[in-house]
This record gives sequence, structure tokens and C-alpha cells, in this order.
Amino acid sequence: MSRDHRWYFLTNHALVLIEAAQNPDSTVKAISEGVGITERAVHRILAELIQEGYVIRRRLGRRNCYAVRGDSRFRHPKMTHLEVGRLFAALGLDGS
Repeated sequence: MSRDHRWYFLTNHALVLIEAAQNPDSTVKAISEGVGITERAVHRILAELIQEGYVIRRRLGRRNCYAVRGDSRFRHPKMTHLEVGRLFAALGLDGS
């Protein structure tokens, strides 16, 4: 395997979810910088997370704020019995 090819245990979806949980007032740009992906990718991922009910978007003036639903269940068939909030707890992170 090439040294240039890197993989990570957490997907970009998980990283965006964690970033939004830890910094609910963050802009898409700040989330993008925190995760290390493009703003366009963050927009797409947030839209998917909102559509699936993992994230709630609220308007605060001209900005969006994001609230993560820690009681949401994982989508993978082997993990549907677990709540997303347990991911935050397992990683020692503050989250919803």
C-alpha cells in the first residue's frame, strides 16, 4: 500500500457530526477546517445528517446552528441498538 493512501477509523460523516456536537455555533467553514475537508463536502454531509435526523439545524440571525441528536441510532445493521451519543462517550468527547 502506498504511503500516500491513508484511511481513518472514523468517516467524514462521523467527524462532521462530532465537530457539530462540540461546536454547535460553528460555521460550515469552521467545520470544514476542523475536519479537513471542503466546505462543499461539509454542506453535503450536513444535509444528509439533517435529512436522516441526526442533526437539527436552527437559524440564529443569519447563521445556522447545529444540534446533534445523541439519541439517534447508528444506521449499520449490526449497530442499530446503539445510540450515537455513545460514540461521543466512548471517545471521551462532550456531545449531545
